[in-house]
Amino acid sequence: MTSVAGFMAALDNLVVTTALPSIREDLGGALDDLEWTVSAYTLTFAVLLMFGAALGDRFGRRRLFITGLTIFTGASAGAALASGIDGLIAARAIQGVGAAIMMPLTLTLLTAAVPAAKRGLMYGIWGAVNGLAVASGPLIGGSLTEHASWQWIFWLNVPLGLLVLPLARLRLNESYGTGAPLDIVGTLLASGGLFGIVYALIRGNPDGWTSATVLTGLMLGGALLAGFVVHGMRAANPMLPMRLFRSRAFAAINAASLLMFVGMFGSIFLLSQFLQNVIGYSPTEAGLRMLPWTGMPMIAAPIAGFLSDKIGGRPVVAAGLALQAAGLAWFALIIAPEMSYAEQLPALIISGVGMGLYFAPAANLVMSSVRPFEQGIASGANNALREVGGALGIAVLASVFSAQGGYGSAQAFVDGLGPALWAGAGAVALAAVAAALLPRRGRAPEPEPEPVGVGERELVG
Repeated sequence: MTSVAGFMAALDNLVVTTALPSIREDLGGALDDLEWTVSAYTLTFAVLLMFGAALGDRFGRRRLFITGLTIFTGASAGAALASGIDGLIAARAIQGVGAAIMMPLTLTLLTAAVPAAKRGLMYGIWGAVNGLAVASGPLIGGSLTEHASWQWIFWLNVPLGLLVLPLARLRLNESYGTGAPLDIVGTLLASGGLFGIVYALIRGNPDGWTSATVLTGLMLGGALLAGFVVHGMRAANPMLPMRLFRSRAFAAINAASLLMFVGMFGSIFLLSQFLQNVIGYSPTEAGLRMLPWTGMPMIAAPIAGFLSDKIGGRPVVAAGLALQAAGLAWFALIIAPEMSYAEQLPALIISGVGMGLYFAPAANLVMSSVRPFEQGIASGANNALREVGGALGIAVLASVFSAQGGYGSAQAFVDGLGPALWAGAGAVALAAVAAALLPRRGRAPEPEPEPVGVGERELVG
């Protein structure tokens, strides 16, 4: 159930990209309007993730999971039924709100439902499903648009949501985090800071990195996040206690996650266009040929979860990130306008194995690096950092691409894509270095009393 919900939320990050020409033809709208059909979801998802986790800890994780899934499912139907571009953008923003509430709770609910000895395998399945959703968004969006209509990229969520909702009510146990009051100040600082930075990253290329809008977003967002850090160090019950980052395990795995998504998101965004604009594949054909990369987590992630139970998560995650970096570097070395699929295949397979090895142990390391009553905020922080990493990756790699090449010809596209892939490989290589700083064996944090008058409450039903 949690994996299906996570799949839906992760899928909608990129599923719209290959459908934009059809949406514009049907609903009209300027280029900025089409960009907002993507960024409205990304922005609301990123800035509200930590608040969603905090709501779950305070009012019940199962209850808020069901609430978020209901919002997401209803907004998906609204997007499919939209008769104008403004209505579609509004529905996408509401989708992001629902996803932000339910997504960080998928891991905490899974952790509470599975015995500790079996969590590695379950995290492996969860990681495989979510990794596949992120990477296969362009394939699913392109296939549905090409063979049905763009509305079906949103209708797909509706039966899945209606299936999971009653199962979640009947099969998941209710659980709570700390009973402390909601951190309104911290929520406003984090949401405002992330909104400013993510908005600036999305608008950097079309508006210019030195434009007043982008510079204001970066400066104001950075100032608000700095205030959030100070607040997290001083407040009695902050949404994200900064003391969590004193843990080498928590700090290292979150740095690795951020950098991994910088390299992965940006590379997939550009490579999917390369396969269509330069090689000449249709959206469906391009997605199918990327399956050695995007589909590999379905095989590798469960194995990675099993290995992490046996030898610890650090070597598995570090190896996965190193392989992902090697695959992107290989692509950058051989990229050419007329390259054959056989030449691409080794890099795709290496990248896919690396992605699969990363996802499951990374989830396990995040959840095991904090105490049980802190798992909600840990999950929300990790997911928020990954979303910000994805937005940063698309913005940075697209900027490198634009500076070195462009869409004028196949050779110009390749001239820009090569340096962009090297930038992506470098980001993932830095993620591997961060993973190498993890403790050798994931030790649980030292016991510490929970805040007075609160505790982890488990209710059956």
